[in-house]
Amino acid sequence: MFRKIVDLFSRVFVGGLFIFSGLIKLNDPVGTKIKLQDYFQVFSNDFSTLFEWFIPAALPLGFVIIILEVVLGVSVLLFYKMEWTTKVLLGLMVFFSFLTFYSAYFNKVTDCGCFGDAIPLTPWQSFYKDVILMVFILHLFWYRKKYSGLFRSLPSTAIIVGTTLICFIVGKYAVDHLPFIDFRPYKIGNNIPANMIAKESPVLEYTFMKDGEEVTSTKYYSPDQGYEYVSSKILNEKASTPKITDYQVIGTDGDDYTEQTFQGDKLILVFYTAEADNETAEQLSALISSVSAETMMLTSSSEADFENFRHEHQLAAPFFFTDATVLKAMIRSDPGVMLLRNGTVLGKWHYHDIPSAREISELLG
Repeated sequence: MFRKIVDLFSRVFVGGLFIFSGLIKLNDPVGTKIKLQDYFQVFSNDFSTLFEWFIPAALPLGFVIIILEVVLGVSVLLFYKMEWTTKVLLGLMVFFSFLTFYSAYFNKVTDCGCFGDAIPLTPWQSFYKDVILMVFILHLFWYRKKYSGLFRSLPSTAIIVGTTLICFIVGKYAVDHLPFIDFRPYKIGNNIPANMIAKESPVLEYTFMKDGEEVTSTKYYSPDQGYEYVSSKILNEKASTPKITDYQVIGTDGDDYTEQTFQGDKLILVFYTAEADNETAEQLSALISSVSAETMMLTSSSEADFENFRHEHQLAAPFFFTDATVLKAMIRSDPGVMLLRNGTVLGKWHYHDIPSAREISELLG
């Protein structure tokens, strides 16, 4: 009886968590690609430059991992081919556990991306989550030969194949357009400058030594009072940290133009790199010349590269520099289009869905 209860819990817990994790990533496969690129870059620096070969393949690799997560979750819920399913689950968890432990212990990648941007986890939180999950996966693996599928082979196989196809279609749509749900602080409706201000002021807790005893207090006591300062920590770190901490726009003259992006109506064109196909560049050029909003182009490429790119495609707007990580957080498209009014995001478009001047005008009212 006890084993049946553990079987049921393990099945629902493992299957449900894998499906949830996969669906969150399926909403934003480009985010998983970016996270994998971070890991490959770290491994390239720490282990071997061979990992650099994986960086261009991060998107298809991410796709495989995402779809595999969902399919494995469904397979566990159905008790489908548990010999194969539990072995793949175990292998995947060993891989994930290594990534999260390495990130946590060496402080390499600060967010594993386990649940995308929906539920950010610290590396240690991610590792502990993997350890707990591993316990129940090991249980399923140990008793794998005793499980029989909930349905006959053909219906179960049809469900697995259908799940795979649906995941591929949904994920491909999210890549070719934008995430269905935007969990980042630059989502439509958010005010960027407001998100650059913390909700609360930091509350510090100090640790002192006095008369051989450790004393903690939110007040700072001076040595004149017999207290020896040891350390301090922020009690409300999350609330006292702005959601956006690294948004900065620098001009070709070296001046800071961050505040200018928050003044009035701004059409922001985002370029991670100085690249765009001819059709996209023509559409962007036409949009720049037909909208009333001031256009600013943000890029993380070099000045020389972007200057050549701008002249080649007749993009008649000034360009500025922003960190690549920030640009990728702003919009999952290279290039991408954003419309701001006094710093509030009114619209975001993938380069496959570049808006018309009329759409922009309607949003500006």
